[in-house]
Amino acid sequence: MIVIEKRPQPSQLWSVATPIVAVVATMIVGGLLFAALGKNPVEAIATIFWEPLFGEYAFYYRPQLLVKGAPLVLIAIGLSLGFRAGIWNIGAEGQYIVGALTGAGVGLAFYPLEAWYVFPLMVMAGALGGWAWAMIPAILKVRFGTNEILVSLMLVYVAEQLLASMSLGLLKNPEGFGFPGSRNLQSYPSGHNAELIEGTGMHWGVVAAFVAVIFAYVLLNRHMLGYQIRLTGEAPRAARFAGVRPARLILFCLGLSGALAGLAGLFEVSGPSGQVSIDFNVGYGFTAIIVAFLGRLHPVGILLAGGLMALTYIGGEIAQGNLGLPAAAIQVFQGMLLFFLLAFDLLTNYRIRFAGKEVA
Repeated sequence: MIVIEKRPQPSQLWSVATPIVAVVATMIVGGLLFAALGKNPVEAIATIFWEPLFGEYAFYYRPQLLVKGAPLVLIAIGLSLGFRAGIWNIGAEGQYIVGALTGAGVGLAFYPLEAWYVFPLMVMAGALGGWAWAMIPAILKVRFGTNEILVSLMLVYVAEQLLASMSLGLLKNPEGFGFPGSRNLQSYPSGHNAELIEGTGMHWGVVAAFVAVIFAYVLLNRHMLGYQIRLTGEAPRAARFAGVRPARLILFCLGLSGALAGLAGLFEVSGPSGQVSIDFNVGYGFTAIIVAFLGRLHPVGILLAGGLMALTYIGGEIAQGNLGLPAAAIQVFQGMLLFFLLAFDLLTNYRIRFAGKEVA
């Protein structure tokens, strides 16, 4: 008989080993999936994890790791602060979309004005847009006790409809011959999030991601608010006795995560993507949840996990082109990371016994 028994103390070994074991298990099971699709599993795994870094065209793919990783890290940092406090923002994808819409809207309102202050205004508008969208579930939870998981998630679909409406209406390019989508911000110097160093992939979104990692680390380890966040997540009753105000914490965590998601949307729409379009959002807000947990909700861990997830994005695109793997298979492969992470994370707080003997 198999018995799952709670550990007296969480296992430090499994806490560290879980992300590594999850990645290895994903490679193994993902290889079996690729084999079932008639592809060489070793070649497929090598293409995903090796080609972007050391392959023949790595000089082109390496900068793309920063481009893909920056929005994931930026969003995941914001989510992780709430997750550590037991505040579950699952709607970062919607906040990402609204941040892109508000930021791009400000830039397009100034078009074709050439002025240094246009892009800073776009950045502020993007952050405020994401923050405002996150305040909806925050205020509803504080005022009426609603579930922030459901409200934030449902707002993603509202944001997607808003994106479609803006692409076909208010933000539609008047010189676009009727095609949906806004003007291309890459051709508008004042509103373009261009590379800071050509050929490196480094743009203001990458800088913001690094700043967010440093900010989160300092907040969690050197500030009273960070202590309250950690205390609330680890011991809610003790937090109440310590005078932590749950409403203030909810507003702060959801607001900050929304603002960071909105910034990610703005940097993406003004840089790599270039324009508001119906299919602008590519799931960064949901993928960032995997990044946050894969990084153990730690700022440095999230930075590394964001790089790993970006690697699967780039490697997956290469595998689709070179090996003919379907995009759905790559998405399943990425989803396996979270599945195995959550599965093996059980061993951090529980031990498994079989026939009266401990096996894990």
